[in-house]
Amino acid sequence: MREIMPVFETPSPNAPQPGDLALYVHWPFCVSKCPYCDFNSHVRDEVDQAAWRAALLTDLDHEARVLPGRKLQSIFFGGGTPSLMPPSTVAAVLNAAEKAWGFAEGIEITLEANPSSVEAARFADLASAGVNRVSLGLQSLDDQALKFLGRAHDVNEGQAALATAQNVFPRVSFDLIYALPGQRLDDWRAELARALSLGTEHLSLYQLTIEAGTRFATEALAGRIVIPDGDSAADLFEATRADTAAAGLPAYETSNHARRGAESRHNLAYWRYQDYAGIGPGAHGRRGGLATVRRKKPENWLAAIERNGHGMEVEDPLTPSSRATEALLMGLRLAEGIDLDRITALNAGIVPVDLAAVARLEALGLIAHTPGRLRVTEAGALLLDAILPEIVTA
Repeated sequence: MREIMPVFETPSPNAPQPGDLALYVHWPFCVSKCPYCDFNSHVRDEVDQAAWRAALLTDLDHEARVLPGRKLQSIFFGGGTPSLMPPSTVAAVLNAAEKAWGFAEGIEITLEANPSSVEAARFADLASAGVNRVSLGLQSLDDQALKFLGRAHDVNEGQAALATAQNVFPRVSFDLIYALPGQRLDDWRAELARALSLGTEHLSLYQLTIEAGTRFATEALAGRIVIPDGDSAADLFEATRADTAAAGLPAYETSNHARRGAESRHNLAYWRYQDYAGIGPGAHGRRGGLATVRRKKPENWLAAIERNGHGMEVEDPLTPSSRATEALLMGLRLAEGIDLDRITALNAGIVPVDLAAVARLEALGLIAHTPGRLRVTEAGALLLDAILPEIVTA
């Protein structure tokens, strides 16, 4: 392993406060479907914007009625492509959310955006609507890679959109995908260095994975796409963590890197297993010990709104064991690790980990276990998927 600057091991000052609530809003529409994407996204020739605005507000009202007395600490508009939403719809959702719950001081309101010039032209209106953080899907700083990934923008258009976003929003993040077919380590490190020079305080860096049901899955099955093997992918992962840490944006989660205090407050709520409500097609929620899932297909979700006053398909109670397992699986992705006492409390007082396995992995330098806290070390981060089934017993 390369020597890597230490990441923080204690919760960031950006931490959500106990009792706060996060809200996720799903906008399912895209201009086109990317070949690697398995998200709930759909291409439609026409969208009845008035009907969609009304339906989102109805779905939100349902969640507000079952979750009274909370404060929103974050709102995240995901998709799909939420930057295709009319700013007036974003404003209507935010106004309704503030009226229903109230906003915590310093609330983070994030919207995912594509870096096209058309969508960048809406950034000022989205900021006026209340968005204060944007997550930009650049995906690559190489035109050939963008073409391979099925992106409609080129590098120049993407960087122009990033510059516009940085002028408009207080906080800006962007995504890159690496471990592409044939990608060499030196080429990725050069691209990453360029990304780090662009001045954002947060980066989401994902290795390309072939997801079932995507066009890339079909291409891979036919042998037309071959992603880097395990050793090459590991080298890319290690270099990514080393270079971002050296630049002052260490990994605070497996794929997310930020300056201290610039972490995504909304995503921390997920990884710290705090309550969040989800509205819109396919949106998931975890609130009050219940798992919620909205109907996935846009037309079915709209029909459910009309019929039931909400888009819910699933609202199931989670067992103590399920809650503890989910909290472990999410929290061990974080550099800070987990509050083991809290997770034990979720599991009716039963320690939800195999302490013998923890001791064995700690001796190998893959896990750090201190009173009340458990975390995966830098050396263990590369092996997270193998570590989790070894230690989780809940």
